[in-house]
Amino acid sequence: MSILHAIVLGIVQGLTEFLPISSSGHLMIVPWLFNWTDFDSPAIAKAFDTALHLGTLVAVLIYLQKDLRIYVAAGLHSAFNRKQPATPAGRQAWLLVLSAVPAGLFGAAFEDAITEKLGTPVLIALSLIVFGLVLMWADRRASNNNNSLNIDSLSMRDALVIGAAQVLALNPGTSRSGITITAARLSGYSRDAAARLSFLMSVPIIGGAVVFKLAKLVRDGVPDGLAVPMIVGIVCAGISGWLAMWSMIRLLRTRSYSPFVIYRCVVGVGILLALATSWR
Repeated sequence: MSILHAIVLGIVQGLTEFLPISSSGHLMIVPWLFNWTDFDSPAIAKAFDTALHLGTLVAVLIYLQKDLRIYVAAGLHSAFNRKQPATPAGRQAWLLVLSAVPAGLFGAAFEDAITEKLGTPVLIALSLIVFGLVLMWADRRASNNNNSLNIDSLSMRDALVIGAAQVLALNPGTSRSGITITAARLSGYSRDAAARLSFLMSVPIIGGAVVFKLAKLVRDGVPDGLAVPMIVGIVCAGISGWLAMWSMIRLLRTRSYSPFVIYRCVVGVGILLALATSWR
């Protein structure tokens, strides 16, 4: 695998993991679009995917380090001091963990089917368009209803509803961040809070995926010649992921999610046109 491809895919992963535009969809479309053959081997594809997710995990851990220190400390305190009532932060910590359960279980149970049946260019294009429009509808509806809940309002119902929505993100093109933001907005949260909830909920789901994939990587070993591209991918994904979160929060203080929806629709239509004209 070339270093240039590792840099490009690392940047793509970092930006698209946290922006509501689908990381899995972009990681499939970019090599398809440029006819790259780096991932002809399933072993290489899985190993590099593990590296990219490790990079985005590092990015979100750094970006949310202050919040995570509070949640981890409070969550552990509530777990080992059961006689005392859990603090709000301790309760929220475990609700964030709970939010990862639906997608984690579904992904583990249907991993092979998802890999084999989903991820075609047509499905990715349609998913980008459809779920982008759903995000716009949810955002406008929430704005009309003056939805303004903050993260402290997270309930078990909200954690399960938003967590269950993450199951849809197993389909490349849906976007984990996009569908969690959609569900959060419909559940009453403000734009800023919906984005931060999406970031926070990414920690257990990405963390679990990384542990699961790293275990397989340790068992199978790193493919020959892939160690350096993996390191490059981790660094690029980490830096671009942090920049994506930083810029998104600032953008949402003055604008809606419309720019992301427009981008999704343009890319989706572009893919369909490329297929219709046999350009790819």
